[in-house]
Amino acid sequence: MSKYINIVKLSVGTETVEDLEGWQQMRAAATDGLHRHVTRMWPKRGEEILNGGSIYWVIKGIIQARQPILRLDEVTGPDGIRRCAIVMKPGLILTQHALKRPFQGWRYLTHADAPADLPAGKSHEEPLPAELSAALAEIGVR
Repeated sequence: MSKYINIVKLSVGTETVEDLEGWQQMRAAATDGLHRHVTRMWPKRGEEILNGGSIYWVIKGIIQARQPILRLDEVTGPDGIRRCAIVMKPGLILTQHALKRPFQGWRYLTHADAPADLPAGKSHEEPLPAELSAALAEIGVR
């Protein structure tokens, strides 16, 4: 049994993995170079997340990439509300595509339910069009 849990999150406003990577690099350049996602909710299973978990990114209804989570930082917004900054390792790891219905916020994702990473040689291949990838994922072909 796995001793860690992952998080799955919609990447709202991005069309491709490259869009997400560019947005993250732009935001990281304004801070210490690490990638962060700030959320209102603090994960109750923080210890499990920090024991090897990743954030899996959903782009256009498909899990397409992940990033290992380094730590959870407490931040306070200009409104005085405590939030959680999920600090991630820079760089995206491409995964096999898996369909994911829309949801708000983030959700836990078990190791068993997480899509596998793409083999090293496949990460440099031209990606399938999103519609074709979604159709293949829908019928169970990843």
